[in-house]
Amino acid sequence: MVERLTVDYSLRTQDDPRKVAETIAGEQSSGTFIATPGEDAALKERAAATVEILEEFEDEGSPVLPGSSGGDRARSFGLRLSWPMTNFGPSIPNLLATIAGNLFELKGVAGLKIQDIHLPESFKTAYLGPGFGIEGTRRVAGVSRGPIVGTIIKPSVGLDPDETASLVEALCEGGIDFIKDDELQADGPHCPFDERLRAVMAVIDRHADRLGRKVMYAINLTGEIDEMLRRHDLVAETGGTCVMVSLNSVGPTGLTALRRHSSLPIHAHRNGWGYLGRSPDNGWSYRAWHKIWRLAGADHMHVNGIANKFWEPDDSVIESAKACLDPLFADRPDRVMPVFSSGQTVMTAHPTFERLGADDLIFTAGGGIVAHPQGVAAGVRSLREAWEAAVAGVPLEEAAKNSAALSKAIETYS
Repeated sequence: MVERLTVDYSLRTQDDPRKVAETIAGEQSSGTFIATPGEDAALKERAAATVEILEEFEDEGSPVLPGSSGGDRARSFGLRLSWPMTNFGPSIPNLLATIAGNLFELKGVAGLKIQDIHLPESFKTAYLGPGFGIEGTRRVAGVSRGPIVGTIIKPSVGLDPDETASLVEALCEGGIDFIKDDELQADGPHCPFDERLRAVMAVIDRHADRLGRKVMYAINLTGEIDEMLRRHDLVAETGGTCVMVSLNSVGPTGLTALRRHSSLPIHAHRNGWGYLGRSPDNGWSYRAWHKIWRLAGADHMHVNGIANKFWEPDDSVIESAKACLDPLFADRPDRVMPVFSSGQTVMTAHPTFERLGADDLIFTAGGGIVAHPQGVAAGVRSLREAWEAAVAGVPLEEAAKNSAALSKAIETYS
């Protein structure tokens, strides 16, 4: 039996929906706008994409894509297409060309969003997937239970290596679990990668014995493939325990190359996700999009945060995090750590745990830690206490009665 790839879309069209669905299937497999020599029944049987499902649901009435053909009323449909894997094989770049290529440009398409990808088994053998995932990240970070409490180097850019190390010193003294570079800081002339790494690791190593673990530092090595591999090796040689990469900047091929080379957890930042996922009926759902990166080898995936400073609703954030906690393949330990960020404070610990129902996550707070009036250590302590209360089912205000740091954090961030 021929192995097939199946993809779910939401389709909006003002044209005949069956005709548009068949056009998409043809455009993305063996067909084009006119019959061509050699496109006989046997070839179509062998190579054509198939419309598996076309089911109408209520249309929200939002504006359609520019240049859409047909009438003046759009209708919405759940569309499932499948392709024979013999068309392109287990290749992420060619998977993307197939499922997310010219179909968005067809005149009959008034809106199209990739909702889910059902990966066949051949992808599991072709790609390594996460090297550490949840269990490996906990082991390397030395945090066996509860959320991994972290923060982001702020200001995003402007600090030199020594100033960055000074901030890391305060964070390590405060007992932080995890620190990451901002996505804007990789290898700028004011804060070169090599110098920043050595300055920060000197601090982390100095605190390791006292803490009984190394604070996990996700240093941003985003760059050309050869640069990333060299930087990875320097991190490993220096005793670092994590690397970070901007997914949309390096692409799936870049991440795949890094994963095949890497001996460290890969912290995957989704910056730029908004131009792919913000529209309700165009682009990608997070559930579908994140599978590409998990397959390529990400260990941690950003999902935004509850009550975030951006556009994303809480329901979407939680759905994204739950997707990270679902296995990609049933028989492979490939769950990844969802990373909560964006305006997170002690006030969002309880709703995050209540909605997610799990504490396998990295919870990064910038201002929610470093802006605590009593200092960085109090910021770390208050955030940890808020999470301990959330997991134990103790109301936040009740827990604050026994903690000056938590009480002050509630006052500050409410």
